[in-house]
Amino acid sequence: NAAVSACEKGGQWDQALRLLVEMASVHVELNTVTYNAAVSACEKDGQWDQVLRLLVEMASAHVELNTITYSAAVSACEKGGQ
Repeated sequence: NAAVSACEKGGQWDQALRLLVEMASVHVELNTVTYNAAVSACEKDGQWDQVLRLLVEMASAHVELNTITYSAAVSACEKGGQ
């Protein structure tokens, strides 16, 4: 979680997504906090398409989407003009 959060704070949304893939490949359980950090990293750069992809991925993996998730998604769509 700390590494993905660091990517969020540094505006490195692409690196945050790469970390999610790496974590999943070594069977690290991705939780709401981990996904939310990646969602927020994408949101900061208006990467609404990546955010929506992450929401679908979260739902498919039965990871809880919460207020933070949805707020970041709305903000990403707004920043991306969607």
